Amino acid sequence: MKKTPVDFQIVESKIKESGIKNIGRASIRELVRLVNNIEGATGEKFIRMEMGVPGLAPSHIGIEAEIAALRKGVASIYPDIEGVEALKNEASRFVKLFLDVQVSPRSCVPTVGSMQGACAAFMMTGRRDPVKNTTLFIDPGFPVQKQQHRVLGLPYTGFDVFEFRGARLRDKIKSFLDKGNISAILYSNPNNPAWFCFTEEELQIIASLAREYDVLVIEDLAYFGMDFRQDYSRPGVPPFQPTIAKYYDQYMLLISSSKAFSYAGQRISVMAISDALFGREFQALIPYFGSPVFGRAMIYGAVYALSSGTAHSTQYALAAMLKAANDRKFNFVEEVSEYGKKAAVMKKLFTDHGFRIVYDTDIDRPIADGFYFTLSYPGFTGGELIEELLYYGISAISLDITGSEHGEGLRACVSQVQRTQFANLEKRLKKFLEDHPVN
Repeated sequence: MKKTPVDFQIVESKIKESGIKNIGRASIRELVRLVNNIEGATGEKFIRMEMGVPGLAPSHIGIEAEIAALRKGVASIYPDIEGVEALKNEASRFVKLFLDVQVSPRSCVPTVGSMQGACAAFMMTGRRDPVKNTTLFIDPGFPVQKQQHRVLGLPYTGFDVFEFRGARLRDKIKSFLDKGNISAILYSNPNNPAWFCFTEEELQIIASLAREYDVLVIEDLAYFGMDFRQDYSRPGVPPFQPTIAKYYDQYMLLISSSKAFSYAGQRISVMAISDALFGREFQALIPYFGSPVFGRAMIYGAVYALSSGTAHSTQYALAAMLKAANDRKFNFVEEVSEYGKKAAVMKKLFTDHGFRIVYDTDIDRPIADGFYFTLSYPGFTGGELIEELLYYGISAISLDITGSEHGEGLRACVSQVQRTQFANLEKRLKKFLEDHPVN
């Protein structure tokens, strides 16, 4: 038995009690529960990096708007399944001002977080064509989106994009599209977990191939505007958040309030569907959703079946936050830039103590500092490293569950780690290096 910062016996027993057979393959929520149990049994506060929970206070603009809506009695009224008019209008403005593309209010659909938006999108793309039923994930990515496919009984495939950046991306994607079964391509930008960002050239490659093979694109913008190497905070002023929508007209954009507006607990987001896709007809949708029209099938088939709409008061909250951002009264990018500042400090603490950044470059420049970063340690697989760090009061998730093929390691999220914990993190990392010297 080793002497570790967190009681070795207790950690070992809690791992056994958890029933998790392979820590490296555990889901994010399973790891959250395990760390909660260890903290409760030991009284030791962990450096918690396993879950992407906002570490900043929610916007008071949203809170006040939601309270006002509740006081008006919206809690007793079912929301319009298509969404509150104010939210749809401000979402349309937001897309124009921050992405420099036009999506009409009717095509901006509120969902119960981007998780529900993604699930509804998969239901549609997987059934629009009897032959094309498979989603292509440009990995690494958010593991729960693959779980959604398994739950829905829909096939998916994917590849780690690290070795296929820039012009090399074309042939790699084409090798999948040539099989004829790909219905949609999904990626996050900035990327979860690696935090690289696709260039305009890469987005054009994806767009041209999607157009050639008639493939829909689902762009997950959970970390909207959070590539802090550029200033995307000024509405209507370049540079704009990069998007597939500049180059292609068959897309769905998942715009979340969870990270950009620190409003994760209220589960509210917008799915912006291109107007061209919204009105497009697919006869194969009729048996499942009652209509061949993509937008109508999405709203009155998929979204209606999943939740009968999105919580009424939270729609007013997001509408108010988007309006404030659109009107230049709320600089949400400046608010969340704290994540990048913390990441810079934390990455140095880890690399100073023997760790390495797995996804360390964004084609030809260092990876940005942001909400996530990736780590490895010599001699450890990702699963082994996750488990070993638990004894040192540090938690994260393994890259094994993200579709990563670039190297063994883990994903670290900076949001829940407070600056007051940096000294303790450094102390624990020093002990880890002493116990696991690097040759």
